Amino acid sequence: MSLAFLPRPGVRARRLDPMAPVALDRAQCAVAHMAAAVLLAYPDDETRTAALTVRDAVGGLPAPVRDRLAGLATTLLDGDPAALQADYVATFDLKRRCAMYLSYYAAGDTRRRGSALVRFVEAYRAAGFETTGDELPDYLPTVLELSARGDEDGAKIAAALLAAHRDGIEVLRSALAAQRSPWTAAVEAVCLTLPPVDAATAARVADLVTAGPPAELVGLSGYGDGSGNGEDLPWA
Repeated sequence: MSLAFLPRPGVRARRLDPMAPVALDRAQCAVAHMAAAVLLAYPDDETRTAALTVRDAVGGLPAPVRDRLAGLATTLLDGDPAALQADYVATFDLKRRCAMYLSYYAAGDTRRRGSALVRFVEAYRAAGFETTGDELPDYLPTVLELSARGDEDGAKIAAALLAAHRDGIEVLRSALAAQRSPWTAAVEAVCLTLPPVDAATAARVADLVTAGPPAELVGLSGYGDGSGNGEDLPWA
C-alpha cells in the first residue's frame, strides 16, 4: 500500500552536547573563521571557486577543524550546483531555526531586535570595519570575517559578539545537524574555535530549541536586506 499521501513529519532539532574546544593560535583562528565565512555563503560560482582556495588554506589547522572545513569545501566543489543552491535556499531562507542572524535567536521579531542590530553596527564601527550593507549586521559570516580580517582589537570585538550570541550559534548547529545539512560542518568548525559552553548558555540553548525566540512582528528596515530570514514562517 502506498503511503505517499500521508504528510511527512517535520524534522525537529534537539539540543546537542557542547563541543570540546580545540586549541588554535590567533592566525589559525583567523583562517578557520574566514574559511567558515566563505563556505557559509550562497554556493554560487564565486563561492565554489573560493572553496578550492579554502580547501588548501585549512591544511595547517588542527584535524577536527580542518576536516570539517575541507570536507564542506569538497562537497561544494564536487556537488551538483543546482542541487546545492536549492538545498541552501531551503535551509537558510525557509527555516527559522537555521537563521544565520545571531540576534534573531534571543530577540526574535521584537523591538529588542532593533537595539541588538544597532549594537552590532556600533561594534563594527569601533573595530573600524565596514560592511557592504547587503545583510543585516548580525549575519554570522560577517562577524566571522571581522574576526579573521580585523586587527587585534577587531578580533576581540568579534570574539565578544560571538560569545554574546553563543546560544544562537548552538541552536543553529543543532538545527543544521537535525537536517543533516552539509553546512553543519562549518558551524561545528566555528564552535570548535570558541570557549566552552557554560551552564547558563546551555540552559538558554535548551529553551530556544524547544520554544524558539520571542515573537512580536516589527519592521527591520534600515539595517540591511535580511530578506532571506524566513520571517513569515513558524519556528521550524
